[in-house]
Amino acid sequence: MSGAELRRELEEYLRALSIPTVCVEHPEVFTVEEMMPYVEHLKGAHSKNLFLKDKKKKGFWLVSVLHDRQVNLGDLAKKLNVGSGNLRFADETAMLEKLRVGQGCVTPLALFCDNGNVKFVLDSGFLEGGHEKVYFHPMTNSATMGLKPDDFLTFVKKTGHEPILVKFDEE
Repeated sequence: MSGAELRRELEEYLRALSIPTVCVEHPEVFTVEEMMPYVEHLKGAHSKNLFLKDKKKKGFWLVSVLHDRQVNLGDLAKKLNVGSGNLRFADETAMLEKLRVGQGCVTPLALFCDNGNVKFVLDSGFLEGGHEKVYFHPMTNSATMGLKPDDFLTFVKKTGHEPILVKFDEE
């Protein structure tokens, strides 16, 4: 299924939940740095998303942080109690299998494709910053979608995921 088809599926899912969104089309981007010139005019919190694998337990983690955060995988592993050195970037095959998105398209909006195998870690800054909207790719890296923070939380919970809130600005 193409990114465009998955995006339509996501949009239908959000409409069924009565969640309004705004969307900005832009050229395909693969990094936050590439994306920001196209979306920096949008008021709210922009994201950086990581898809990780727990080396020991073979579990998967989707981590969404504010776009300008640095993420130290060793520190994150300690905060999540998975043991230092056990978190690694998952390969594209795992992303496609679990979230149906490939490299450059990882997004918490893909959680509607997961059957509960992926744990979701959310930077508490998305909810505590008083942001008008939170922004993520809508299953494709050629657009950015914004939702109100409360609507985003509703979406995540409706997918069967309970977000693990982490303060990334504290070490």
